[in-house]
Amino acid sequence: MTHLAVNVDHIATLRQARGVGYPDPVAGAVLAQLAGAHGIVAHLREDRRHIQDADVVRLRAAARRFILEMAVTPEMEKIALSVKPDLVTLVPEKRKELTTEGGLNLARHGGPVAKTIETLHRNEIPVSLFIDPDPGQVRRSHDAGAVAVEIHTGAFCEAATEKDRQKEFDRIRKAVEVARNLGLIVNAGHGLCYTTIEWMVTLKEIDEFSIGHSIVSRAALVGMDRAVRDMLSLIS
Repeated sequence: MTHLAVNVDHIATLRQARGVGYPDPVAGAVLAQLAGAHGIVAHLREDRRHIQDADVVRLRAAARRFILEMAVTPEMEKIALSVKPDLVTLVPEKRKELTTEGGLNLARHGGPVAKTIETLHRNEIPVSLFIDPDPGQVRRSHDAGAVAVEIHTGAFCEAATEKDRQKEFDRIRKAVEVARNLGLIVNAGHGLCYTTIEWMVTLKEIDEFSIGHSIVSRAALVGMDRAVRDMLSLIS
């Protein structure tokens, strides 16, 4: 069975827009779990644009399975060691980007990534790497010691034509195949919505989809319970 992990970052985005105490991403996480979500995801960014440190602590306590997305920095490593999430997903991070623009470049940053993986694994925190659908990056993830990869689906979701979308889908399918053959857990996410997920579910080797913005956006109109259940029905 393929799982759904709901990212609650953009509930916090709405809260931070007014600098008030609501809506609460932890409440959103609880509602998502009651609707059937298998995990909760939050990205603690260095600039704290949405999720805050206190949110991470509370989410860890409230989530049945908590996934922390974070950059490869000493500060974030320290937080992860303190909170001990069920999974850490290491992601690249740029201050001016609206959202994560691509996967980790392990050819360039493999050394620091491997060191962080070693530290987290030594403290019994499994690590996934957010990477582009590139077989080379998949192999480097395996060599760095990751137990899982999350395939970046952004280019597929943003493809302007059917031909481009098929090309990007084929790239994802190949990356998933390589990851599975290496014994890695395979997750996927970024930009997935209620339409694009219909392509992804044909890839039965994917263990979990990480979806946030589209679910939170739909929840603003129909409620979190229905938004999550609608996505689960498409995944299953």
